[in-house]
Amino acid sequence: MEHTNEMQLIFDSRSSNESFARVTVAAFMTSLNPTVEEVSDVKTAVSEAVTNAIIHGYENEVHNIYIRARTEGRTLYLEIEDEGKGIEDVKQAMEPLFTTKPELDRSGMGFSFMEAFMDNLEVMSAAGKGTTVKMEKTIGKGRRLWTTQSL
Repeated sequence: MEHTNEMQLIFDSRSSNESFARVTVAAFMTSLNPTVEEVSDVKTAVSEAVTNAIIHGYENEVHNIYIRARTEGRTLYLEIEDEGKGIEDVKQAMEPLFTTKPELDRSGMGFSFMEAFMDNLEVMSAAGKGTTVKMEKTIGKGRRLWTTQSL
């Protein structure tokens, strides 16, 4: 069986907690020995998901956001969940530049960034029940990891 590790984080949907969520996930993934770029990619994706939950899911009301993170082998699995208003049309919401809040200068690129920076992205949502964003990223793809056996 491959080595696994898990953590859960529950925090208030305040914009001040967005950086806390990013840094917590970044710290959790250090066991995978990621590059600075890989950490940056994950932090950006987490920021986008958390910001979506705060602005769109809860419309700036304070409720819980849940992050579940798991490492298995060299892959990081993330779930970021809110119990907010949900997304009526997930496919439309994932279109680049689509935003339901143009008055707030939202770029509509959140899901596009998550897709670009992570290996897999899945969004599940039900109107009135909330949204779960599942993401995964394999760390170290494209680079050789040296071990004491290979020296």
